[in-house]
Formats: sequence, structure tokens, C-alpha cells
Amino acid sequence: MDLKKGKDYVIKTVEERDIKFIRFWFTDVLGVLKSFAVTDSELDGAFDEGMGFDGSSIDGFTRIQESDMIAIPDASTFQVIPWRPEQQGVARLFTDIQTPNGEPFEGDPRYALKRVLKKAADMGYTMYVGPELEFFYFADDKGTEVLDHGGYFDLTPLDIASDLRRETVLTLEKMGIPVEYSHHEVAPSQHEIDLRYQDALTMADNVMTYRLVVKEIAHANGVYATFMPKPIEGINGSGMHVHQSLFTKDGNAFYDANADNHLSQIAKWYIAGLLKYAPEFCALTNPLVNSYKRLIPGYEAPVYVSWAQANRSAMVRVPLYKPGKEAATRIELRNPDPSANPYLAFAAMLGAGLKGIEEQLELMPEATNDIFEMTPAELDAAGIVTLPKNLGEAIELFEASETMREILGDHIHSFYVENKKAEWADYIKHVTKWEMDRYLSTI
Repeated sequence: MDLKKGKDYVIKTVEERDIKFIRFWFTDVLGVLKSFAVTDSELDGAFDEGMGFDGSSIDGFTRIQESDMIAIPDASTFQVIPWRPEQQGVARLFTDIQTPNGEPFEGDPRYALKRVLKKAADMGYTMYVGPELEFFYFADDKGTEVLDHGGYFDLTPLDIASDLRRETVLTLEKMGIPVEYSHHEVAPSQHEIDLRYQDALTMADNVMTYRLVVKEIAHANGVYATFMPKPIEGINGSGMHVHQSLFTKDGNAFYDANADNHLSQIAKWYIAGLLKYAPEFCALTNPLVNSYKRLIPGYEAPVYVSWAQANRSAMVRVPLYKPGKEAATRIELRNPDPSANPYLAFAAMLGAGLKGIEEQLELMPEATNDIFEMTPAELDAAGIVTLPKNLGEAIELFEASETMREILGDHIHSFYVENKKAEWADYIKHVTKWEMDRYLSTI
């Protein structure tokens, strides 16, 4: 969108629709959505000069002695917030964060993704993604009382969650976010709403909006929605499978009409990059202590660094080609979970894939067996390694990764390591109920 036309459109819409407050949205390094509001009278100046705020209070931004930050609104992200009053209503704009001298701020996750997208564009590629975010509905945020006992694709009578999903989908579409489909997931009270594929930057913005909308609609209906990866022991956790592809001016770079299974050499190099660097970016795609309670055998989440076509136990899956659907040729990364910062997660995936293309990495053989049933010797013979077993292992690999430092920049890489090390240190000193139940009365 042309900057002046974008600005003029937003200001005209604000006036015509009686919008009084415009919320400026941005995301901290940990993926938490931040916001402050400006009034309609300030919007013109905000487009021209941005709006200043104190960056020292935002995780991963700046130290107090260099705290001034400027939020520059992106006119293409303007949407009216449907759950706010219509009269003197509220709209939102995502923003890019700059320093006072007008330079992009290195600690802005949106800028980190833009930087990798620029590298892809210089190589002739545009990244498209379609994430599948799973979540749970609970009675409240104090426990895990489920709303239903349905299973995968179940249609349960008098299911409150069906209406919640419906209202959520309608709200997302009101905000310009197209939805592909929604359904009940495998676990009780677990659900999924899949967004139609978009370019990676738009989709990262959409994921942030999606998570907020799911929670807002749940709250308005007196229940609680959570994207916690593994809230209930013994059942499936929530993932964020990310379908992704690269396009050039000639079409889908992952499609080759003459190749086996129609998968191009570019796609094979890209997959090889994901496989090589997945253990290093796992701290981004699976960022919580709780994330690794999901990444265990037996609950559909991938554990082994591998790829396959129909085999859903593999970390990277290649959906089967459908004749006439060349544009839909894509790969699906199955280990991420919905607690991830989408800007950093997409940046890491794309950066790893581009490394695979640049280095022309050889793709390991396809995993045709159920990987969960393979013995350690069979896994070793196939060259299949595991993802990190916990956040401590993941952050060690991430910290040592020069590739991740290159993709994200020193600022984000260093802060992320420091923060996650502190989270892990806090966790490992905690004495759990499991330990008390197992040991106290016997030792």
C-alpha cells in the first residue's frame, strides 16, 4: 500500500466510522502483544512522526538509560476492533519500532522477520505460511475443567465450543483475516481454527490477532482459552503446525512437474535446512518449559528430526500432491507450538530453509516407517536425531548457534538466551508435587 494512500485511507475511515481511539500494537521479544492508544486527533501526526514510548519497560527492548522508542504505524494493518463499542469505537494498527534517530530497532521482532524476508526477496523468493494453531477451552483460568469430551472432528450436541468457534471465526473475518476451516481437535475441549495462507509478515500479524481474538471471545462468554502447549497430563498437547512454501515470479518454487512426487530441488534443499537447524531453533518454536512436556513420544507431537510424505510421525511432512494444485505444493513443520513468537519462529524457519538452499544441503532419506516404533539402532542407522528434550538443552543449542544469531541479530539472540536461561533456572529449583508424591513417604 502506498504510504500516503494508506494514511489517507485510515484517516478517512476513522472519521467515517466514528473511531475515537486507535491502539498501536507491537510485540516484545517473548511474543507478548503490547499496546497503547492514541486518539483520532493524534493520528495524522503519528503517521508522520510516530509516537514515542518508554522501551525500558518492554521485555527485550532497551536499558533505562536509552529507553526512548518510536512506534511507526503500518497503515496496511488497520482494522476496527469488532468487540469494542461501535460509537466512538476502537481500531488497531500494527507498528514498526524505531530508535529516535529513525533507524529500525534491532530488538523489534517484526523487524527481525522483515530482515529475513528481505534476504529471501533478494534471492527471488516470497514466503507464504499457513499455521494451524490448537488451543483449549477451560471453565476458568484456575484449572483445567473441560467444556466437552469430544474427539477429532466430533460434532457434540449442545457443545458451547461450537458457538465459540463460530463467533471467533466471524470476528476474525471482520478483521480481514480469512479462515480456512475450524474443528474439534483430538483431546477433550481442544480446538483448532486454521488461517488461510498469507505472506509471512501478514501471517505473523494475523497470528498475534488470532490469539487475542480467541481469548477475547472466550472471556466474553465466561470461559477461558489457553495456548499453553501441554495443560493436561496424559492427553495430546497443542501444536502450531506451520505449512510453508516459497514463490518466485514464475510460481511455486517447491513444485517441479518432472520430479519424483513433484517436489523441486529447491524444496528438498529447504527441507534439509529445516532439519539441520531445527534443534538450534527449537528454543524459538517451542519456547516454554511446558513446551517439552508436549514433545514426547506417544502424543502425535514430533520428537525425531526427520521428513516424510504421508507419515505424520515425522517432524517435516510433505502433503501429497493433488493434480492441478501446483500452487498448493508445500511442506509442513510439525514441532512448533502456539506459545511461540510468530515473528521469530517464521524468521528462524525461513532463515534455516534459505541456508539449506544456499548450502545445497543433501536431504536425508524419507522416513517411511513409524518413527516412534524404531529402535535406537534403527534411528542411528537412519541418521535421525532427536529434538532437545527440555528447554535447558534447547537454549544451549540456541546460544551456541551462529546461524540463529545471524538470523535474529545480536540484540534479540542475546536477550532471548538470558531470559530463557533464567526461566530454566527458576524451573529446575522448583520441587514439584510429582517429586513429593514419589519420594517423600519412601525415602
